[in-house]
Formats: sequence, C-alpha cells, structure tokens
Amino acid sequence: MEKAKLKRSSLPRKHRGKKLRLSRSFGGNIVLLLFLAIVGAFMALPLVYTLITAFKPVEELFIFPPRFFVRNPTVDNFIQMIQLTQEMWVPFSRYLFNSLFVAFGGTAAYVLIASMAAFPLAKYNSKLLKIYEAVIIWAILFRTEVTSIPLYVIIAKFRMIDTYWAIILPVMAGSFGVFLMRQFIDGFPNTTLEAARIDGAGEISIVFRIVMPVVKPAWLTLIVFTFQSFWNTTGIQYIYEENLKTLPVVLKQITTGGMARAGAASAVALVLLIPPILIFVLAQSSVVETMAHSGIK
Repeated sequence: MEKAKLKRSSLPRKHRGKKLRLSRSFGGNIVLLLFLAIVGAFMALPLVYTLITAFKPVEELFIFPPRFFVRNPTVDNFIQMIQLTQEMWVPFSRYLFNSLFVAFGGTAAYVLIASMAAFPLAKYNSKLLKIYEAVIIWAILFRTEVTSIPLYVIIAKFRMIDTYWAIILPVMAGSFGVFLMRQFIDGFPNTTLEAARIDGAGEISIVFRIVMPVVKPAWLTLIVFTFQSFWNTTGIQYIYEENLKTLPVVLKQITTGGMARAGAASAVALVLLIPPILIFVLAQSSVVETMAHSGIK
C-alpha cells in the first residue's frame, strides 16, 4: 500500500486521480503496419493479376509453369476484344453505353429514393412507419435467389421485359440503402429541423438543403455500393434483345468461347474494373468516414 501511495504521489498533480493508459510502442505500430500492408497486398492481388493478364501475349498466357509478371506486354488482347464484339450483333460501344446508362441512372434514382424514404423513418413517429421499417430490416435477410421468381413475374406483368427498367428495378428493390441512410439521418439534431420549419422551410427543402449536405459521407458511400451493383448486373433473365445487353453479358459470352479467348476475357474484365475503382477512389474518404461513424455508434 505504501509503495502504491509513493508511486501515486510521484506523478504530476494533473495526472493524479486518473488511470494510467499504456500507449502502443513504436515497434507495435511497425508490426501493425506490416500486417495491414500484407493483408492489403493480398487483397489487391486479383486486381493486379487481371491488369497483368490483360497485357500478356498468347504464348505467355498458356506457358507452363505460369509466370505472374508479363515479359512482352501487348495490346493484342484489347484488339481481339473489339474484333470479337464487332462479330456480334451490336458494337462494343453499345454494350458500354448500356452499362454506363444503367449504372449512373440507376444509382442516381436509388440514392434519391433511399434518402427520401429514410427521412420519415428516422424523424417521424408512426406505427405504419415502424411496420415499414421492420419490413425493410427483414428484407435485408433475403438473398437475391429467393426473390428472383417474384421479381420476374412482376416485371413480366408490367411489360418491362427487354427494357432498361428490367435491369434497374431489381437492384432498386434492395433495402440496404434505406437502412444506411436512416441510421445517419437518425443522428441529425431535431432542433435544427424545428428551426427550419419555423423559418418556413418545407419537408423536401429540409431534406435536400439541410439534411443531405450533413450526411454527405453516407450517400457517397451508398453511391459506391449501388454503382457497383448496377455495373455488375446482367439482367439476362429479363433482357433478350442484343442491343440492350450490358458489358458483363459480353464478358460471359467471350469466356464461353474457350481458352483461345482468355486474353480477350481479361481485357474485358479490366474494362469492367475501371469505373468502380474510379468511383471508389473519388469517394474513398467518405467511405472511411462512414465506416468509422458506424463503428462508433
């Protein structure tokens, strides 16, 4: 007891009465950084391999034992990709346009609808809204395969087969965006909303002029995930006309052509990777902030 009192009394006055916290050592920081670097490199390995394979000539694609790095880089795979798409019913630019239109248009519509649906769930008290919120939470638990047949029946009944809506609506049916936006809007102070209503602001004006700028990290994160979902969707069960198909369908058609098209398939895969990576890089800081905020809550 006396030793403990002596140790306590030897501390500066401003630190007395406080618990001592052990700080991470410099060596511990180095070990942690090395571990994170190894994990990051392992996660980036498929992306790097796709990039390298897209520039490999045919003789290096089938060499044994296989080599990771390319020795004689070439763009022949991209030329073959364009030639293969020219042999199809529509040119490669049409597939690219379809993917871009569906991804950007669907993402903008989904973020808008999810934000407007999340605001009343977070700030209004109603039994019907509570039931709706419970339905949204339950909907997250269902896999896409479970809802595929009901979605097809609905799309067929509304005569949306072979339309862009057939690709966009199944992704927009997801409830993750509403749940994410609701969690962030729920933390918005009610006093600010009341002050805006007193000043004569309407509900739509409050959502888009006051709430949305504050929860910017949330909807930027939602843009990243939604864009990736739209960009990777094929809609092959709803789209039969060739001029409405997207790039993932082209990749599937090329890969089913056998090993001779392996280089062209890697070129298409690289083209598919570029837009989602650019979107993520532009919104990276907001995504990290959203994850940190979710962890704190």
